[in-house]
Amino acid sequence: MTANASANRSFVILLIGWLLTAVPVAGGQEAPASSADTEQRGIRLVTPEATPGYTLLAPLNSYVTYLIDLEGRVVRTWTSDFLSGAWVYMLDNGHVLRGGREPETHGFFGGGQGGRFQQFDLDGNLVWDFSLNTADRLPHHDVAVLPNGNIVAVVWERKSAEEARRAGRRPEFIPPDGVWGDVLIELEPQPPHGARIVWEWHAWDHLVQDIDPSLEGYGDPADHPELIDVNGDTIGMTEPPEQPIRDIFHINSVAYSPELDQLIISSPTFNEIWVIDHSTTTEEAASGHGGRSGVGGRLLYRWGNPQVYRRGGEADRKLGFQHDARWIPEGRPGAGNITVFSNRTPSPTGSYTQVYEIAPPVDGQGRYRLPANGPFGPQDPVWTYSARDTLHATFISGAERLSSGNTLISSGPQGRIFEVRPDGTIVWEYWSPFCGTRSGTATARANPFSLFRATRVPPDHPGLVGRDLSPLSPQPPIDAARDRNAGAAGGDRAACN
Repeated sequence: MTANASANRSFVILLIGWLLTAVPVAGGQEAPASSADTEQRGIRLVTPEATPGYTLLAPLNSYVTYLIDLEGRVVRTWTSDFLSGAWVYMLDNGHVLRGGREPETHGFFGGGQGGRFQQFDLDGNLVWDFSLNTADRLPHHDVAVLPNGNIVAVVWERKSAEEARRAGRRPEFIPPDGVWGDVLIELEPQPPHGARIVWEWHAWDHLVQDIDPSLEGYGDPADHPELIDVNGDTIGMTEPPEQPIRDIFHINSVAYSPELDQLIISSPTFNEIWVIDHSTTTEEAASGHGGRSGVGGRLLYRWGNPQVYRRGGEADRKLGFQHDARWIPEGRPGAGNITVFSNRTPSPTGSYTQVYEIAPPVDGQGRYRLPANGPFGPQDPVWTYSARDTLHATFISGAERLSSGNTLISSGPQGRIFEVRPDGTIVWEYWSPFCGTRSGTATARANPFSLFRATRVPPDHPGLVGRDLSPLSPQPPIDAARDRNAGAAGGDRAACN
């Protein structure tokens, strides 16, 4: 099997995994592939209120990463030998750091699978190429880039069925081949092909369960909101699915606060965001002591679903299978607040997609207030955005607060990127025309234009100063409808770009 054929096969598996998690939302169904394929692609709206800069995107089904201007014109591209592993970032030196999807893994598969770390200079030259892909570990979904250049990656780690049983996992929810925990691993890049692990945090070190007092971590989750209930993802389930899931936490984003030296992660299976202390050593991160917080690797803060730590019910849940939790950076309106893209926000009339901005109850020392008996606040968000008629994204996606106070929103399944003012008015809109390689009819079950999320790069970004960012000539082809039809007739081929 060739590398590309193997990659295509992995992409089919990936898409099926993502599709299995998609559910209808109030106000309409997730747009089927046939509808999304016929959308007008490229730039749809540009107004003077759009925030200046360039938009960076890496389509999930492509080997190419794109930087576009506000007119939707491509100004730079970077080409990899690997399909996108979801995330992509522009570094301060103008290099692009991109996750790649390893075509062959050791039994890890699903939405967001990666394994490859690649860094390209602004001219497209590959300057760092590192793989982390073992029988016990595989990176997935996202990384956070630290100020010192190190990278904190989200990584699956294999746990046997016996390890899961000893930890108090409900037996009927344990697959025969075990489950996957999540680890945060901090890598120090050592170009051209190496990296050194300098720090780790394991979710598995901070579990609680109230199923069996003879097993590890027994206690009342309500008394230990700093711990993760190993059965939290099964709350409300009376019977297990036909095939119990292995990816029990499914952490799908990680972001860093340099002011607090903390990390925020998103667990969509728990419908929660979690904050942990990054100032610990690896040994402290495995314990309940040490670091600036004094509590080691325990959770400092959690928000979105207090029923998973028994301090609320379903009516108190705010988040639904959320993505892209991050702090608003210093210098931007709302600095220090948290934004998160809630894909399946619960409501009495059915779930819907919503972007939240919340003000966490934190003091200047990075300590979070917790009521004696209730859940972490806040009760209400500072700001929200939803549009039930037009925004339906039951998986992937993200939101970023911009320097203007506007918010850039990525509706990932459709490959739609748009910018809204605080009052919700859309001031810029772009539908990606890039979908990369398609594999017959299998991938046609999903929108081939999907992207994990996009980010806006300001025009004064230090890595772009003095560099030529004129639109490419010729531009990459965007006649997606023509190429789609040709792909359907001709089988496996490049359907658009």
